[in-house]
Amino acid sequence: MALEHITILDLTHMLSGPYGAMLLTDLGARTIKVEPPGTGEGTRRLLEHDPDYSRDGMGAYFLTLNRSKRSVCIDLKREAGRAVFLDLVKHADVVFDNFSVGVPKRLGIDHETLAKINPRIVTCSVTGFGETGPDTERPAFDQVVQAMGGGMSITGTPATGPMRSGIPIGDLGGGIFGALGVLAALAERERTGRGQHVDVSMLDVQVSMLNYMATMHLMSGIVPTGIGNGHFVHVPYNCYPTADGHVIVACIGDPFFERFAAFIGIPELDDPALRQQPVRYAARERIDALVAERLRTRPTAEWVQRLREARIPCGPVNSFEQVLNDPQVRARGMVVDVPLPGGGSVPQPGNPVKLSGSAERPHTPPPTLGAHTDEVLGGIVGYDAARIAALREAGAVG
Repeated sequence: MALEHITILDLTHMLSGPYGAMLLTDLGARTIKVEPPGTGEGTRRLLEHDPDYSRDGMGAYFLTLNRSKRSVCIDLKREAGRAVFLDLVKHADVVFDNFSVGVPKRLGIDHETLAKINPRIVTCSVTGFGETGPDTERPAFDQVVQAMGGGMSITGTPATGPMRSGIPIGDLGGGIFGALGVLAALAERERTGRGQHVDVSMLDVQVSMLNYMATMHLMSGIVPTGIGNGHFVHVPYNCYPTADGHVIVACIGDPFFERFAAFIGIPELDDPALRQQPVRYAARERIDALVAERLRTRPTAEWVQRLREARIPCGPVNSFEQVLNDPQVRARGMVVDVPLPGGGSVPQPGNPVKLSGSAERPHTPPPTLGAHTDEVLGGIVGYDAARIAALREAGAVG
């Protein structure tokens, strides 16, 4: 596996950090989840008793984000526990956290401290606003950075007002870029022999993903607003109701529009003037109304088949049930069965990164709390059973 030579100490909680560490774990990293004794990481308790969304006393959050990881209980607030953690750092490549700014320093596990013990260590902190600037200590959750990052202002319409993304892109984006930063730091280490710190701001990530639209604003001064599922250039490019659902039609450029007009059989779209994008965009409301009226006459599956045959970009608006049973999604291994500690398995989304020269990781169960404490401290750090027992008695480990 691509990252099987990498050991990660995972201090993350909730969503952004655990997701970033999960991506690296899926690629083969040996990930040791360091949790506080007694309660463990916060998402262990989330949905743990829900009859629909839990298995083996673990909720869907924890089951998904912590597959194939190992769990070690260490009390980082105790001096003896911190000493155990520092011994682990000597054998690790990465320390990944999403604590609030300043917490690693207060715990004595910041990069400067850890690099004195292991100069090759790469540390990564995913925070709401980053470790520099005036807002470093402000708390942030997913929807806060979605809102502050500008994306919500162009999602929805003037009638609906701002609308958050249906998936938590603030959290997930932070995790993705955290994993990307870790891989960059590991690659740099191959050249220099030294690790470094990766500072990822969830707000920065949202601004980065504004991409060309931010450049357009900075060039023109024009402030974009929400246009729903339409496009600010292309027509027809929208989500249209069908007889039993919705379908996306995406005609980018004049050639696709000409092909669509010939296919759809709406006489008004045969107007030669509409072959030009500016004219077409000026008439977008009328065009969308005509297309919607026609597409309502047949079911989604029929339209998708016919549009594909005509080589017009399109797709159904899938429910979760539909997408997770889509033949293409299944063929790509994007639904995987992850074993449970008590037997059986639970299906989850797979890893989207497919490497031609590396094996895919065979998933192991998400860990029960502290399940690998003895194994990790004995096998990796080299503590004997008596020392581990003494540490447990003192409350330093669990």
